[in-house]
Amino acid sequence: MEFLLTQYPRRPRLLLVDDQRINIQALYALFREQCDVFMATSGEQALQQCQKQLPDLILLDVVMPDMDGHAVCRQLKADPLTQHIPIIFITAQKSEADEVKCFELGAVDFISKPINPVIVQARVRTQLTLKLQSDLLRTQALLDGLTGVANRRRFEEELQNDWRQCLREQSALSVILLDIDHFKAYNDHYGHQRGDSTLRQVAQALAATLCRPYDLLARYGGEEFVCLLPGTGLAGAVAVAQKMEEQVRKLGLEHQGSSVAKVVTISLGVVSLVPGVGMDPQALVAAADAQLYEAKRGGRAQVSSSAGCALEPGRA
Repeated sequence: MEFLLTQYPRRPRLLLVDDQRINIQALYALFREQCDVFMATSGEQALQQCQKQLPDLILLDVVMPDMDGHAVCRQLKADPLTQHIPIIFITAQKSEADEVKCFELGAVDFISKPINPVIVQARVRTQLTLKLQSDLLRTQALLDGLTGVANRRRFEEELQNDWRQCLREQSALSVILLDIDHFKAYNDHYGHQRGDSTLRQVAQALAATLCRPYDLLARYGGEEFVCLLPGTGLAGAVAVAQKMEEQVRKLGLEHQGSSVAKVVTISLGVVSLVPGVGMDPQALVAAADAQLYEAKRGGRAQVSSSAGCALEPGRA
């Protein structure tokens, strides 16, 4: 499995789930050199590890006390955050009906105990290769073709995922919505080709302000961008927004059509809240949009912010 070290941009993450530690130890010995291996000895532990580690592949025992492998698989496939993780069932059950059930639940493969190390390694290698290819295609589909940052579809997916996680953890989730000031006037004066170049430069400057791998910058539409900051309160989000405004201004891109400055600037709206049951995550975006409007009304090239604690459950 040496190819995995060169084909993957990082070491693949493998989750082993079995209530018998001796089985986990045998599998761990097979994959520890090529993969980051995580272990769980119960269905509940497996679900927790999946939420925390987002493994690239799961080797899942079927027969376990309390929650069997079938129940674990159902829950993983029902959650958008984990539904794309491939699962290989490993079980002593060898009937055709058992195998059919595993595939009906969404498993990608089925291995019978006692395991053959060569077969297990080959099947894991195959599924990790397919997962890598799927991830690459998915990444390309979720990128904005012009700027190279995430597109709106990716933002909408991550908003749902981060909302659920922050709801579970009762931690803050912040959104920054921004756009380039007087961009129509910019295109009218300099032409759309230069406008596209400016969009790319602005996107790069915005992306450079984000330090954490799970913060997301996306092109929301036209000259509008959105930033998603999970686990970040209002003060932290405002600090990021102010840094974004400064970095774009520092680009020094000439803008003779602007009434704010003779260089390209941005206006930003910031909202932060701790998600509550029954609340609509789109309400957070709508509130950020309202703050962006306030920034424009206040003279542009500035940050307007608000805590979203007043948002009502279900209010969009």
